[in-house]
Amino acid sequence: MSSSSVKLVELSRNRAGELVLEHCAIEPLERGWITDGNIEKFDEVAEAVRRLVRKSGSKTRNVAMALPTSAVITKKIVLPGGLSDKELELQVESEANQYIPFSLDEVSLDFCVIGPSASSPGDVEVLIAASRKEKVSDRQGLAEAAGLKPVVMDVESYASRTAASRVIETLPNQGMDSLVALFEIGALTTSLQVMRNDEVLYERDQAFGGAQLTQLIVRQYGFSVDEAEAKKRSGDLPDDYKTAVLGPFIDSMAQEVARALQFFFTSTPNNKVDHILLAGGSSALPGLTEAVTQQTTFACMVINPFDGMEMGRSVQARKIAREAPAYLTSTGLALRRFNQ
Repeated sequence: MSSSSVKLVELSRNRAGELVLEHCAIEPLERGWITDGNIEKFDEVAEAVRRLVRKSGSKTRNVAMALPTSAVITKKIVLPGGLSDKELELQVESEANQYIPFSLDEVSLDFCVIGPSASSPGDVEVLIAASRKEKVSDRQGLAEAAGLKPVVMDVESYASRTAASRVIETLPNQGMDSLVALFEIGALTTSLQVMRNDEVLYERDQAFGGAQLTQLIVRQYGFSVDEAEAKKRSGDLPDDYKTAVLGPFIDSMAQEVARALQFFFTSTPNNKVDHILLAGGSSALPGLTEAVTQQTTFACMVINPFDGMEMGRSVQARKIAREAPAYLTSTGLALRRFNQ
């Protein structure tokens, strides 16, 4: 669920164990229904989720959902090794009080053991995640209103990394030891995660996204916002659109990507990345990857989270190829069924 749309992906495995894209769909939301991850118009979004499920054709009722990164507090802590599950749980709750600025009664809390601590032999590294209960129940309520049963509540940035990791494995040397910058270009916000070997080294959000292209179309041609959005998606725009509107917007977006990387370089010992990956609804704009490479000098590609998957009978391959980058986070959520 983003500020501009709700998305659904259903995956299965075939007999050979390969992933199959069974169903996927996008349903647009009106501006202001979800703002900064907060659901402002519950009934309207619930109806949009119902339309989404019908549109997708999926009959599966168990769903994985995600909260925006800003709504979740995460912290890695080190605890003694060899604790029982119950002892671990008590220890986590005790430690969590130090990091969570709310009463534990007000939050949904979970944790997982990542593995042995690199800095403290005999201890284990544990990841804690917590969110206000009302944030979790809002999303649960939306699923239930559409006849769905929420079984997993993830974090958007974690889900997008899960899906991106499949793409990173296709890079030279399976992406090992590569510094990868993942940009997700949403309607209002572009988020950056810099990763190496599944570890996140840096995260940053910038207030820049595809909605600004819609505003430029409105200003240039006098369309309403809804008309501009529809024409942007269909490509039904005047002859001078590419030179007068799209070209300058792509240059601006490439500059934003370069600026975000510069923040990363100035706050870490790094001065380059090996790969830039673009995802999100506006990432497939023609000429964007070339503009980013020209602006940054680093190799850039648009992610298709469905690469290497078999297409189910109900999937329209040509339409999906165009929309695929927008499904990164929802693909990561569907993968939770198969990733332990």
